[in-house]
Amino acid sequence: MTALAVQDLTLSHFRSHKAARLSLDGRPVAIHGRNGAGKTNVLEAISLLSPGRGLRGAKPDEMSRKPEALGWKVRAVLQSLHQLHEVETWSDAGAARQVKIDDKPAPQVALGRIARVLWLVPAMDRLWTESAEGRRRFLDRMTMSFEPAHADAVLTYEKAMRERNRLLKDGQRDAHWYHALEVQMAQAGARIHAGRLAALGQLTSAQAEAETAFPVADLTLFHADEFDLPHEPDDLADAFADSRPRDLMAGRTLVGPHRADMGATYAAKGVAARDCSTGEQKALLVSLILANGRALAHEFGAPPILLLDEVAAHLDAGRRAALYDEICALGAQAFMTGTGPELFEALGDRAMYFEVSEVDGTSHIERADP
Repeated sequence: MTALAVQDLTLSHFRSHKAARLSLDGRPVAIHGRNGAGKTNVLEAISLLSPGRGLRGAKPDEMSRKPEALGWKVRAVLQSLHQLHEVETWSDAGAARQVKIDDKPAPQVALGRIARVLWLVPAMDRLWTESAEGRRRFLDRMTMSFEPAHADAVLTYEKAMRERNRLLKDGQRDAHWYHALEVQMAQAGARIHAGRLAALGQLTSAQAEAETAFPVADLTLFHADEFDLPHEPDDLADAFADSRPRDLMAGRTLVGPHRADMGATYAAKGVAARDCSTGEQKALLVSLILANGRALAHEFGAPPILLLDEVAAHLDAGRRAALYDEICALGAQAFMTGTGPELFEALGDRAMYFEVSEVDGTSHIERADP
């Protein structure tokens, strides 16, 4: 299968890394070191090779190395299908993040056309028990992996909804003030809803077609208050108009894709994900990431880059070994972190190894033996 991989990665004044460079060969990458040494920062830098704020959802100024706060830069040589691309992304002293691809300025959405990056971080372990907002973000990241333009639809919808909510809070009742915003929300909202449904369909198919050590999740998309979200823009615009009296009382928009939620059930047991054990919840998450990867391998033409932070947490030795086997079978370049090299023993020589250490507040990363 054609590859998608980082061949060279350089960090400058990024988080705890004053300067770091990794030369890579496309194999999975195991990064180990003590907590706080700077392992996750490397994964965060790679996550910025995709649109958005990266795996921490941080603002540009938060990624700058302190106390200098000069700004930061991430450079990568990226093999994408049959081409090599030079990617740079940076922020100058807290300014908005900028992107260059092959030495030409580019919008962030252009990153999604040359790379697909998926991640699993410890904060996502609470996905099934936290609020619906976290599950929407998770679903939207997966949807965006299939269709990068999904991000634009979400931004358009949210901007128009903020303006509509301002009218609602001000008690504005003139329909003319709402109409243009609701049409804009309806057009973007219908795209969001269709994209999410398509992503769930692809994930379901990818799970069904694979024999895996990880459990299959039955996935659903539903709306708060059991509202039946319309599929067509005109019908969604009518729903916004019909909901205005309720929305005025609440001071906010009560219907629409921003009220959607993703449900998951451990298929073999018929148990809702929120009621599963911690280990089962983690295994369901890993299953979805792997399914997303398999589906993308067909959709994009290459498996995505995977960022798996502290992936060994809540996985026993058998499931860890199974995860590594599936990553290698998929052919994905996966960047994985852990506190010690023993967590990656089952990978053997199928991976590259790096150790991160922290000296006087600065992270250092060096090649390590398997």
